[in-house]
Amino acid sequence: MKTKNKISKAKAWTRGVLPLCLTACLTLFTSCADFFEQDSNMVVFADKDHLNDATDSIYSVIGILNKLQAVADRTVLLGEARADLVDVTAAANADLRDVAMSNIGDDNKYNRPRDYYAVINNCNYFIKNVEDSLKNNRNEYIFLREVAAVKAVRAWTYLQLALNYGSVPFYTEPLLTKEESEREYPRVDLKYICDYFIKDLLPYTEQPLPGYGTIKSLDSRFFFFPINVLLGELYLWRGNDRNDYKNAAICYYNYIVNRNGTNSTYPTGTRFIQWNTAYSNWRNIFVDLQYEWISNSESWSSGELITMIPGDSIKSEGNYSELRGIFNTTVDNDYKASLTPSKSMTDLSAAQTYCHLYANGSNVDTLYAPSTLTDYQAGDLRLWGMWRMNDNSVNSTTGDRYTSQTVFKYSTRNVHLYRRTMLWLHMAEAMNAAGYPRFAYAILSKGLNNRVIEEDIIPYYRADSTFLRQFDFPASRYVLYNTPSVLSTANTQGIHSRGSGFSQYNKDYRLPDDAAIEDSLARIAYQQKGVEKMIIDEGALEFVFEGLRWYELMRFALRNNDPAILADRVYARRGAENSGAMRGEIAVDLTNPANWYMSWKGKIGMK
Repeated sequence: MKTKNKISKAKAWTRGVLPLCLTACLTLFTSCADFFEQDSNMVVFADKDHLNDATDSIYSVIGILNKLQAVADRTVLLGEARADLVDVTAAANADLRDVAMSNIGDDNKYNRPRDYYAVINNCNYFIKNVEDSLKNNRNEYIFLREVAAVKAVRAWTYLQLALNYGSVPFYTEPLLTKEESEREYPRVDLKYICDYFIKDLLPYTEQPLPGYGTIKSLDSRFFFFPINVLLGELYLWRGNDRNDYKNAAICYYNYIVNRNGTNSTYPTGTRFIQWNTAYSNWRNIFVDLQYEWISNSESWSSGELITMIPGDSIKSEGNYSELRGIFNTTVDNDYKASLTPSKSMTDLSAAQTYCHLYANGSNVDTLYAPSTLTDYQAGDLRLWGMWRMNDNSVNSTTGDRYTSQTVFKYSTRNVHLYRRTMLWLHMAEAMNAAGYPRFAYAILSKGLNNRVIEEDIIPYYRADSTFLRQFDFPASRYVLYNTPSVLSTANTQGIHSRGSGFSQYNKDYRLPDDAAIEDSLARIAYQQKGVEKMIIDEGALEFVFEGLRWYELMRFALRNNDPAILADRVYARRGAENSGAMRGEIAVDLTNPANWYMSWKGKIGMK
């Protein structure tokens, strides 16, 4: 049977799958009887004892991926609308406006925990029944790729629940009967989720992604969560000690060096806008930004995209993403977008300094672009490159003028979750938290290869040289873009350079340091704090609109035991001068971490 036929049949099965959920109250145990639907199919192929046939396994895995579609949009919206980088417009629906103001009630359409548990219950069923038949009659293991992939989906889904609800019911056996749904189940927190799934996923780090070919013109490898990437995220969130951060960095590194095969590379790339000294304007904008930078390209070979949740192409198919209509003006939304960059986002972008090198005869000079440019072209250029506003757009039907908005990140039906630049920035975050701020700064400023590690990093951490040399980025394959003459051969640059030019030569983008601090550990701590601020800002500049921001702020606030890292930024969404008004408009006190989490009918969450 051809893959496309298998998938078509699988979708017919999965549309009837029960969105079974398990919800929790604020006691140690709870049942899910309130959400049990006796007249629905509970899991894919629930009438079979085992999934020991290749066709059944493909149907079931694709069925699980189909259930992920229900949580795709809210993964972005819950992570973006609550944070500081976007603001709601008058056109936003009431549910989205309430999300932005942290006023998420039981009836809010973005507050549906049962959709997550529909994924989890199907994962549990698959894992139980496939693991029972892992060996064939020749005692050979089969379906290990599928088991690894489904375990990763389950881990990612539980992680989303813990990040959004704080305290969630936990079960790893499939619930197939009303009686099973009425049993008492424990409630667990984020730390438990990280502990459990780190242990659960570690045996599968060598398993490649399932290879189902092309499905609906998309490379199916994008549909899965690479084990090493997910382990890196779990270690980063757990952050028990320095070793967790070191392990997170190693997991990210392992994905980087193995993503494209043995002795291949997975560098940061060298695409960015350049200042045209001859004409005093910008050049190389659209190709660089829309494809290399923000991963509109959904080709495996382009390198930036890692994981997506595919969406349906027409609304009648049931899992059509609304994100394009939320971020862009279209005829379907009467030319009114719902989310737009916040003042704090535009202020942060404008506050950056763009530095460029150019050949001046036999010399290479540094040029700083003007800070007075209009139309959001001053400072870092990523916002300008990925977002457009036009106050004089004309409705071709009515002739009326309107303000159009285009966010180039949302020109596809699919929801992108993980990409290469996130991987490198999270590795920088992990290494900074582990006590290596110079390593993290190199990723931000100039890029990383073995020459940088040996010359700029190891001399400051001699005792840890063995650990640091585990990061093997040969200079012959990770070529830094450090002069205009290497443009054609370079493939590696600092992440900040993607929007702000040659950051390693930028006088305003230096490693935070204080030579007057004599104690070496105190000096490292000082550097860590400064680099952490740079990483937080870099996450905003690079990932605005993508749904990462709320969770990133949460993670830094939790690590530092400082709720103000999140609260102050969200309150300053409309500018620091309006923080007081914003504090009054947001429904909860964000200086209390318990208010960062949603709840639902008293059954799940911290409240």
